[in-house]
Amino acid sequence: MSGLYRVILCDLRTDQVLDVLPAQGIKCDDYIGKTGGAQFSIPVAGRDMARRAREAVIPARTAVWIERGGDVWWGGIVWTREIIPPSRGRPGALAVQAATFDSFLAHRLLTDGWTGTGVDQFDIARQLVDWVQSTKGGDIGIELDWTQTSGVLRDRTYSRYDLFVVRDLLDQLANVEGGFEWRVRTYRDTSGRRVKSLQLGYPIIRSSRTELVLSSPGPVIDYRMPEDGTARATHWYSRGASINRNQTEASYPLMSTPVFIDGAVEPGGWPRLDGTSDYTSVERQATLDGHARADLSRAWTTTQVPTVSVRLDGSGISPGLLGSTIRLRIRDEWFPEGLDARYRLIGLATTPAERGRPETADLLLEPNAAPAALSA
Repeated sequence: MSGLYRVILCDLRTDQVLDVLPAQGIKCDDYIGKTGGAQFSIPVAGRDMARRAREAVIPARTAVWIERGGDVWWGGIVWTREIIPPSRGRPGALAVQAATFDSFLAHRLLTDGWTGTGVDQFDIARQLVDWVQSTKGGDIGIELDWTQTSGVLRDRTYSRYDLFVVRDLLDQLANVEGGFEWRVRTYRDTSGRRVKSLQLGYPIIRSSRTELVLSSPGPVIDYRMPEDGTARATHWYSRGASINRNQTEASYPLMSTPVFIDGAVEPGGWPRLDGTSDYTSVERQATLDGHARADLSRAWTTTQVPTVSVRLDGSGISPGLLGSTIRLRIRDEWFPEGLDARYRLIGLATTPAERGRPETADLLLEPNAAPAALSA
Protein backbone atom coordinates (compact mmCIF):
# COMPACT_ATOMS: atom_id res chain seq x y z
CA MET A 1 0.00 0.00 0.00
CA SER A 2 1.21 3.51 -0.72
CA GLY A 3 2.49 5.30 2.37
CA LEU A 4 0.24 8.21 1.42
CA TYR A 5 -2.85 6.37 2.67
CA ARG A 6 -4.03 5.74 6.22
CA VAL A 7 -7.17 4.01 7.50
CA ILE A 8 -8.66 5.41 10.71
CA LEU A 9 -11.38 3.42 12.49
CA CYS A 10 -13.78 5.37 14.73
CA ASP A 11 -16.99 4.96 16.68
CA LEU A 12 -19.81 5.92 14.32
CA ARG A 13 -21.76 7.95 16.89
CA THR A 14 -18.93 9.83 18.61
CA ASP A 15 -16.15 9.73 15.99
CA GLN A 16 -13.76 8.71 18.76
CA VAL A 17 -10.74 6.93 17.27
CA LEU A 18 -10.79 3.20 18.00
CA ASP A 19 -7.60 2.22 16.18
CA VAL A 20 -5.39 2.96 13.19
CA LEU A 21 -4.56 -0.31 11.43
CA PRO A 22 -2.48 -1.22 8.38
CA ALA A 23 -4.54 -1.90 5.27
CA GLN A 24 -3.98 -3.38 1.83
CA GLY A 25 -5.89 -3.35 -1.44
CA ILE A 26 -7.61 -0.06 -0.71
CA LYS A 27 -10.21 1.01 -3.25
CA CYS A 28 -12.70 3.80 -2.66
CA ASP A 29 -15.18 5.80 -4.68
CA ASP A 30 -17.57 8.69 -4.13
CA TYR A 31 -20.35 10.07 -6.29
CA ILE A 32 -22.98 12.73 -6.71
CA GLY A 33 -26.34 11.01 -6.93
CA LYS A 34 -25.53 7.60 -5.48
CA THR A 35 -23.79 5.93 -2.56
CA GLY A 36 -20.04 5.41 -2.78
CA GLY A 37 -18.07 2.50 -1.37
CA ALA A 38 -14.70 1.37 -0.07
CA GLN A 39 -12.99 -1.95 0.37
CA PHE A 40 -9.70 -2.98 1.94
CA SER A 41 -8.16 -5.79 3.96
CA ILE A 42 -6.29 -5.69 7.25
CA PRO A 43 -3.39 -8.17 7.35
CA VAL A 44 -3.47 -10.26 10.52
CA ALA A 45 -0.08 -11.77 11.35
CA GLY A 46 -0.70 -12.65 14.99
CA ARG A 47 -3.17 -12.87 17.84
CA ASP A 48 -2.72 -9.27 18.93
CA MET A 49 -3.54 -7.91 15.47
CA ALA A 50 -6.50 -10.29 15.20
CA ARG A 51 -7.85 -8.97 18.50
CA ARG A 52 -7.35 -5.33 17.49
CA ALA A 53 -9.05 -5.84 14.13
CA ARG A 54 -11.97 -7.74 15.66
CA GLU A 55 -12.55 -5.05 18.30
CA ALA A 56 -12.18 -2.03 16.01
CA VAL A 57 -14.06 -3.23 12.93
CA ILE A 58 -17.71 -3.78 13.84
CA PRO A 59 -20.21 -3.72 10.95
CA ALA A 60 -22.92 -1.04 11.26
CA ARG A 61 -21.10 0.49 14.24
CA THR A 62 -17.64 1.51 13.02
CA ALA A 63 -16.90 4.55 10.89
CA VAL A 64 -13.88 4.46 8.60
CA TRP A 65 -11.90 7.44 7.36
CA ILE A 66 -9.37 7.04 4.57
CA GLU A 67 -6.70 9.72 4.51
CA ARG A 68 -4.33 10.54 1.67
CA GLY A 69 -1.33 12.64 2.57
CA GLY A 70 -3.08 13.82 5.73
CA ASP A 71 -6.23 14.95 3.89
CA VAL A 72 -9.60 13.24 4.33
CA TRP A 73 -10.06 11.35 1.07
CA TRP A 74 -13.11 9.21 1.91
CA GLY A 75 -15.44 8.60 4.84
CA GLY A 76 -18.18 6.10 5.53
CA ILE A 77 -19.61 3.23 7.54
CA VAL A 78 -18.34 -0.35 7.77
CA TRP A 79 -21.19 -2.65 6.77
CA THR A 80 -19.47 -6.02 6.28
CA ARG A 81 -16.35 -7.82 7.45
CA GLU A 82 -15.03 -11.28 6.63
CA ILE A 83 -12.40 -13.26 8.50
CA ILE A 84 -9.89 -14.87 6.13
CA PRO A 85 -7.77 -17.57 7.80
CA PRO A 86 -4.04 -18.02 7.14
CA SER A 87 -3.21 -20.43 4.35
CA ARG A 88 0.03 -21.92 2.94
CA GLY A 89 2.31 -19.45 4.60
CA ARG A 90 0.07 -16.49 3.81
CA PRO A 91 -1.09 -14.55 6.88
CA GLY A 92 -4.76 -14.19 7.65
CA ALA A 93 -6.71 -11.02 7.00
CA LEU A 94 -9.94 -9.20 7.74
CA ALA A 95 -11.72 -8.11 4.55
CA VAL A 96 -13.78 -4.95 5.03
CA GLN A 97 -16.45 -3.27 2.93
CA ALA A 98 -17.91 0.15 3.71
CA ALA A 99 -20.29 2.69 2.17
CA THR A 100 -20.41 6.49 2.35
CA PHE A 101 -22.23 8.06 5.31
CA ASP A 102 -25.41 8.67 3.29
CA SER A 103 -25.94 4.89 3.44
CA PHE A 104 -26.99 5.34 7.08
CA LEU A 105 -30.18 7.05 5.88
CA ALA A 106 -31.16 3.86 4.02
CA HIS A 107 -31.36 2.18 7.43
CA ARG A 108 -33.65 4.76 9.05
CA LEU A 109 -37.45 4.85 8.85
CA LEU A 110 -39.58 7.96 9.30
CA THR A 111 -41.58 6.77 12.30
CA ASP A 112 -43.11 10.21 12.95
CA GLY A 113 -45.41 12.00 10.54
CA TRP A 114 -44.26 15.14 8.72
CA THR A 115 -46.35 17.76 6.94
CA GLY A 116 -45.28 21.00 5.30
CA THR A 117 -46.91 23.52 2.97
CA GLY A 118 -44.88 25.99 0.94
CA VAL A 119 -41.58 24.80 2.44
CA ASP A 120 -38.28 25.26 0.62
CA GLN A 121 -37.18 21.84 -0.62
CA PHE A 122 -33.78 22.30 1.05
CA ASP A 123 -35.54 22.80 4.38
CA ILE A 124 -37.54 19.60 3.88
CA ALA A 125 -34.32 17.69 3.24
CA ARG A 126 -32.60 19.21 6.26
CA GLN A 127 -35.58 18.62 8.52
CA LEU A 128 -35.67 14.94 7.54
CA VAL A 129 -31.98 14.49 8.35
CA ASP A 130 -32.37 16.58 11.51
CA TRP A 131 -35.23 14.33 12.64
CA VAL A 132 -33.07 11.25 12.02
CA GLN A 133 -30.35 12.66 14.25
CA SER A 134 -32.75 13.88 16.95
CA THR A 135 -33.89 10.33 17.75
CA LYS A 136 -32.17 8.34 20.49
CA GLY A 137 -29.06 6.71 19.05
CA GLY A 138 -29.60 8.36 15.67
CA ASP A 139 -27.02 11.16 15.73
CA ILE A 140 -23.95 10.27 13.65
CA GLY A 141 -22.75 13.87 13.37
CA ILE A 142 -23.96 14.93 9.92
CA GLU A 143 -23.76 18.73 10.00
CA LEU A 144 -26.48 20.90 8.44
CA ASP A 145 -26.23 24.37 6.92
CA TRP A 146 -29.63 26.00 7.50
CA THR A 147 -28.77 29.21 5.62
CA GLN A 148 -28.84 27.78 2.10
CA THR A 149 -32.12 27.91 0.13
CA SER A 150 -33.21 26.74 -3.32
CA GLY A 151 -36.16 29.08 -3.81
CA VAL A 152 -38.38 26.12 -4.77
CA LEU A 153 -41.31 25.59 -2.40
CA ARG A 154 -42.95 22.20 -1.92
CA ASP A 155 -46.04 20.76 -0.26
CA ARG A 156 -45.36 17.35 1.28
CA THR A 157 -47.11 15.01 3.69
CA TYR A 158 -45.44 11.86 5.02
CA SER A 159 -47.54 9.56 7.20
CA ARG A 160 -45.83 7.67 9.99
CA TYR A 161 -47.91 4.62 9.10
CA ASP A 162 -46.14 4.31 5.74
CA LEU A 163 -42.75 3.82 7.43
CA PHE A 164 -40.88 5.57 4.65
CA VAL A 165 -37.14 4.97 4.32
CA VAL A 166 -35.57 8.41 4.84
CA ARG A 167 -33.06 7.88 2.03
CA ASP A 168 -35.94 7.15 -0.37
CA LEU A 169 -37.76 10.33 0.68
CA LEU A 170 -34.67 12.44 0.02
CA ASP A 171 -34.09 10.86 -3.39
CA GLN A 172 -37.74 11.26 -4.37
CA LEU A 173 -37.78 14.89 -3.25
CA ALA A 174 -34.56 15.59 -5.16
CA ASN A 175 -35.61 13.84 -8.38
CA VAL A 176 -38.86 15.71 -9.04
CA GLU A 177 -38.98 18.46 -11.67
CA GLY A 178 -37.13 21.49 -10.31
CA GLY A 179 -35.38 19.28 -7.78
CA PHE A 180 -31.83 19.30 -6.47
CA GLU A 181 -28.78 17.16 -5.74
CA TRP A 182 -27.53 16.03 -2.34
CA ARG A 183 -24.69 14.06 -0.80
CA VAL A 184 -22.85 13.75 2.50
CA ARG A 185 -19.52 15.46 1.97
CA THR A 186 -16.48 14.53 4.06
CA TYR A 187 -13.43 16.71 4.64
CA ARG A 188 -11.05 18.09 7.26
CA ASP A 189 -11.75 21.68 8.34
CA THR A 190 -9.20 24.38 9.13
CA SER A 191 -8.98 23.24 12.75
CA GLY A 192 -8.08 19.71 11.67
CA ARG A 193 -11.46 18.24 12.62
CA ARG A 194 -13.00 15.48 10.49
CA VAL A 195 -16.35 16.73 9.14
CA LYS A 196 -19.35 15.07 7.51
CA SER A 197 -21.93 17.53 6.22
CA LEU A 198 -25.10 17.45 4.14
CA GLN A 199 -24.24 19.11 0.83
CA LEU A 200 -27.16 20.46 -1.21
CA GLY A 201 -27.07 21.97 -4.69
CA TYR A 202 -29.80 23.55 -6.81
CA PRO A 203 -30.36 22.52 -9.47
CA ILE A 204 -27.07 20.61 -9.27
CA ILE A 205 -23.99 20.50 -7.04
CA ARG A 206 -21.26 22.73 -8.43
CA SER A 207 -17.73 23.20 -7.16
CA SER A 208 -16.46 26.76 -7.01
CA ARG A 209 -13.00 25.65 -8.10
CA THR A 210 -11.67 26.57 -11.54
CA GLU A 211 -12.00 24.03 -14.32
CA LEU A 212 -9.37 21.33 -14.67
CA VAL A 213 -7.93 20.52 -18.11
CA LEU A 214 -7.09 16.87 -18.89
CA SER A 215 -5.57 15.78 -22.19
CA SER A 216 -4.80 12.63 -24.15
CA PRO A 217 -1.98 12.28 -24.98
CA GLY A 218 -1.09 13.59 -21.53
CA PRO A 219 -2.37 12.86 -18.00
CA VAL A 220 -5.23 10.74 -19.41
CA ILE A 221 -4.06 7.12 -19.61
CA ASP A 222 -7.39 5.64 -20.74
CA TYR A 223 -10.96 6.64 -21.46
CA ARG A 224 -14.31 5.01 -22.20
CA MET A 225 -17.39 6.59 -23.77
CA PRO A 226 -20.26 4.10 -23.48
CA GLU A 227 -23.66 5.01 -24.90
CA ASP A 228 -26.71 3.20 -23.55
CA GLY A 229 -30.06 3.47 -25.28
CA THR A 230 -31.87 0.89 -23.14
CA ALA A 231 -33.19 3.58 -20.78
CA ARG A 232 -33.95 6.22 -23.43
CA ALA A 233 -37.60 7.20 -23.80
CA THR A 234 -39.67 9.56 -25.93
CA HIS A 235 -42.89 9.16 -23.91
CA TRP A 236 -43.40 8.75 -20.16
CA TYR A 237 -46.06 7.65 -17.70
CA SER A 238 -45.86 7.64 -13.91
CA ARG A 239 -48.13 5.86 -11.45
CA GLY A 240 -48.93 7.23 -8.01
CA ALA A 241 -50.86 6.07 -4.96
CA SER A 242 -54.30 4.55 -5.06
CA ILE A 243 -56.71 7.43 -4.56
CA ASN A 244 -59.85 5.34 -4.14
CA ARG A 245 -61.00 5.32 -0.50
CA ASN A 246 -64.10 3.18 -1.17
CA GLN A 247 -63.09 -0.43 -0.50
CA THR A 248 -66.20 -1.75 -2.25
CA GLU A 249 -64.99 -0.44 -5.61
CA ALA A 250 -62.04 -1.36 -7.79
CA SER A 251 -58.85 0.48 -6.87
CA TYR A 252 -56.67 2.21 -9.44
CA PRO A 253 -53.49 4.26 -9.04
CA LEU A 254 -53.26 7.95 -9.79
CA MET A 255 -51.78 8.38 -13.29
CA SER A 256 -49.61 11.22 -14.49
CA THR A 257 -50.57 13.30 -17.49
CA PRO A 258 -48.79 11.62 -20.45
CA VAL A 259 -45.67 13.57 -21.40
CA PHE A 260 -43.45 13.29 -24.48
CA ILE A 261 -40.42 14.85 -26.18
CA ASP A 262 -41.41 17.52 -28.68
CA GLY A 263 -40.83 16.38 -32.26
CA ALA A 264 -39.00 13.19 -31.31
CA VAL A 265 -41.20 10.77 -33.28
CA GLU A 266 -41.95 12.94 -36.28
CA PRO A 267 -41.20 11.38 -39.72
CA GLY A 268 -37.47 10.80 -40.04
CA GLY A 269 -37.05 10.90 -36.26
CA TRP A 270 -36.88 8.45 -33.41
CA PRO A 271 -39.08 5.39 -32.93
CA ARG A 272 -41.52 5.70 -30.07
CA LEU A 273 -39.94 4.49 -26.81
CA ASP A 274 -42.12 4.33 -23.69
CA GLY A 275 -40.94 4.64 -20.10
CA THR A 276 -42.68 4.36 -16.76
CA SER A 277 -42.03 4.91 -13.06
CA ASP A 278 -43.90 4.27 -9.82
CA TYR A 279 -44.40 6.64 -6.88
CA THR A 280 -46.78 4.72 -4.66
CA SER A 281 -46.82 7.40 -1.94
CA VAL A 282 -47.67 10.35 -4.23
CA GLU A 283 -51.33 11.38 -4.04
CA ARG A 284 -51.19 14.81 -5.71
CA GLN A 285 -51.54 15.15 -9.47
CA ALA A 286 -49.14 18.09 -9.76
CA THR A 287 -46.42 16.26 -7.84
CA LEU A 288 -46.83 13.10 -9.92
CA ASP A 289 -46.73 15.11 -13.15
CA GLY A 290 -43.52 16.76 -11.94
CA HIS A 291 -41.96 13.35 -11.38
CA ALA A 292 -42.99 12.20 -14.86
CA ARG A 293 -41.46 15.25 -16.53
CA ALA A 294 -38.21 14.92 -14.57
CA ASP A 295 -37.97 11.19 -15.30
CA LEU A 296 -38.51 11.72 -19.03
CA SER A 297 -35.95 14.50 -19.14
CA ARG A 298 -33.34 12.20 -17.56
CA ALA A 299 -34.28 9.28 -19.80
CA TRP A 300 -33.95 11.43 -22.92
CA THR A 301 -30.66 13.15 -22.13
CA THR A 302 -28.63 10.68 -20.02
CA THR A 303 -27.26 8.21 -22.56
CA GLN A 304 -23.49 8.79 -22.46
CA VAL A 305 -21.46 8.92 -19.24
CA PRO A 306 -17.73 9.01 -20.09
CA THR A 307 -15.10 7.57 -17.76
CA VAL A 308 -11.53 8.87 -17.81
CA SER A 309 -8.54 7.24 -16.08
CA VAL A 310 -5.64 9.45 -14.99
CA ARG A 311 -2.46 9.10 -12.98
CA LEU A 312 -3.43 10.67 -9.68
CA ASP A 313 -0.03 12.00 -8.68
CA GLY A 314 0.32 15.57 -9.91
CA SER A 315 -3.09 15.61 -11.62
CA GLY A 316 -4.76 18.00 -9.17
CA ILE A 317 -7.65 15.56 -8.75
CA SER A 318 -9.25 15.25 -5.29
CA PRO A 319 -12.71 14.42 -3.85
CA GLY A 320 -13.22 18.16 -3.31
CA LEU A 321 -13.51 18.54 -7.09
CA LEU A 322 -16.82 16.66 -7.27
CA GLY A 323 -19.22 18.98 -9.06
CA SER A 324 -16.45 20.89 -10.84
CA THR A 325 -15.89 21.30 -14.58
CA ILE A 326 -13.44 19.03 -16.38
CA ARG A 327 -12.24 20.17 -19.80
CA LEU A 328 -11.32 17.04 -21.73
CA ARG A 329 -9.09 17.18 -24.79
CA ILE A 330 -8.49 14.05 -26.87
CA ARG A 331 -6.77 13.53 -30.19
CA ASP A 332 -6.60 9.98 -31.59
CA GLU A 333 -8.18 7.76 -34.26
CA TRP A 334 -11.66 8.36 -32.87
CA PHE A 335 -11.15 12.11 -32.70
CA PRO A 336 -8.63 12.96 -35.46
CA GLU A 337 -9.75 16.59 -35.47
CA GLY A 338 -9.58 16.68 -31.70
CA LEU A 339 -12.23 16.52 -28.98
CA ASP A 340 -12.45 19.59 -26.76
CA ALA A 341 -15.46 19.31 -24.45
CA ARG A 342 -16.50 20.28 -20.94
CA TYR A 343 -18.04 17.85 -18.48
CA ARG A 344 -19.08 17.90 -14.83
CA LEU A 345 -17.22 15.58 -12.48
CA ILE A 346 -19.87 13.40 -10.76
CA GLY A 347 -17.78 10.47 -9.55
CA LEU A 348 -14.26 9.64 -8.42
CA ALA A 349 -12.83 6.15 -7.86
CA THR A 350 -9.30 5.88 -6.45
CA THR A 351 -6.84 3.00 -6.47
CA PRO A 352 -3.55 3.59 -4.57
CA ALA A 353 -0.20 2.49 -5.96
CA GLU A 354 0.67 -1.07 -4.98
CA ARG A 355 3.15 -3.69 -6.19
CA GLY A 356 4.44 -1.64 -9.10
CA ARG A 357 0.99 -0.43 -10.14
CA PRO A 358 0.66 3.38 -10.36
CA GLU A 359 -1.81 5.34 -8.28
CA THR A 360 -4.84 6.05 -10.48
CA ALA A 361 -8.20 7.78 -10.42
CA ASP A 362 -11.22 6.97 -12.57
CA LEU A 363 -13.39 10.02 -13.22
CA LEU A 364 -17.09 9.69 -14.00
CA LEU A 365 -18.16 12.61 -16.18
CA GLU A 366 -21.54 14.12 -17.02
CA PRO A 367 -22.01 15.81 -20.41
CA ASN A 368 -23.54 19.27 -20.51
CA ALA A 369 -26.91 18.40 -22.04
CA ALA A 370 -29.47 20.97 -23.15
CA PRO A 371 -32.84 20.78 -21.34
CA ALA A 372 -35.34 18.54 -23.08
CA ALA A 373 -38.39 20.18 -24.72
CA LEU A 374 -41.41 18.41 -23.22
CA SER A 375 -45.11 18.43 -24.07
CA ALA A 376 -48.11 16.92 -22.33
